[in-house]
Amino acid sequence: MTPRLYRVAFWLGVAVAALFLLGQVQAILLPFAAGFVIAYILAPAVSRLEQGGIRRSLGSLGVLAIFLLAVAFVLVLLVPLIQGQVVQLIGKVPSLVSALQDHVGRWMAFLQERLPADEVDKVRDAIGSKLGEAVTWIASLFQGVITSSIAILNIFSLVVVTPIVTFFLLRDWEVLVALIDSQLPRRSLDTLRALALVISETLGGFIRGQALICLILATYYGITLTLAGLDSSFALGVLIGILAIIPIVGVTTGFVLALGLAASQYGTWTEVFVVVGIFVFGQLVEANILTPKLVGDRIHLHPLWVIFALFAGGTLFGFVGVLLAVPAAAVIGVLVRFALGRYRHSALYDPQEAERAPWLNPLE
Repeated sequence: MTPRLYRVAFWLGVAVAALFLLGQVQAILLPFAAGFVIAYILAPAVSRLEQGGIRRSLGSLGVLAIFLLAVAFVLVLLVPLIQGQVVQLIGKVPSLVSALQDHVGRWMAFLQERLPADEVDKVRDAIGSKLGEAVTWIASLFQGVITSSIAILNIFSLVVVTPIVTFFLLRDWEVLVALIDSQLPRRSLDTLRALALVISETLGGFIRGQALICLILATYYGITLTLAGLDSSFALGVLIGILAIIPIVGVTTGFVLALGLAASQYGTWTEVFVVVGIFVFGQLVEANILTPKLVGDRIHLHPLWVIFALFAGGTLFGFVGVLLAVPAAAVIGVLVRFALGRYRHSALYDPQEAERAPWLNPLE
């Protein structure tokens, strides 16, 4: 085995081992993953305070305290506003189920008038089996969410452990970065530093862009659904904004809930189509303006890869994997583009190109 192949095999082995270990401890990852994300966002502010002469430990404590107070302030303002609407939304679930049953009953009566009895029985059996499968899937989904993100990763871990993890990461951020830098292969130091810079810029752009998209979507759907006269519209808008952290999932969940509420609340199809139009317009703006400008230009991921990343992350690491799927896919995208750049300027791709330019920057 040549030295180059040996290095490739070594780093592949390290990556596989890391993924295996993460899979083994996925049940306790959420507070640590949340702490890392918060520390990554707050680290520049702590560094600025340190440059101003404030000790890093004191600066870390101060920045973290301000962040936690801001989160608490937002919760204090929002919880009373949406509490009543959330209760009202939950209370409407039985009526939504009843409305669905009525619609199915009317359709079955319509089919009985126009189809033979045996064909109607086949349709009824097919609908019953599919509804049973859907209910089973939803029940298993909620059971998985409850057991993974509430029972195991409970309130204590999120409220207590996450701030502690964040503080230590903020305090030792520069030390950890220097330690990692000191362990990098000296031969590839400049290349790895360049890769780390691109990954950092990609993740920073994704976090800032996705946070802005969540805020815009929450505001848009909260206002427009309120103007449309939909009950629990403010709570629904906030829910969509929060779930928009996970691309596609937030708006899809909000659309299903809003459609069910509209179908049970309004007496005509006109208002239902208004709600559908609100979501269609919102999705067109998000897909063609917000996401490409605020996120897409930074992560360079096709929507199909985003969907694949969400499914893969959920399968491998559960709830935490879904939350981190898109950032992880963005990092993998940077590494893949880097590898393809090296491949295109190697003898394996074009021997003559490799002789003319032994190495060109693959990040360009």
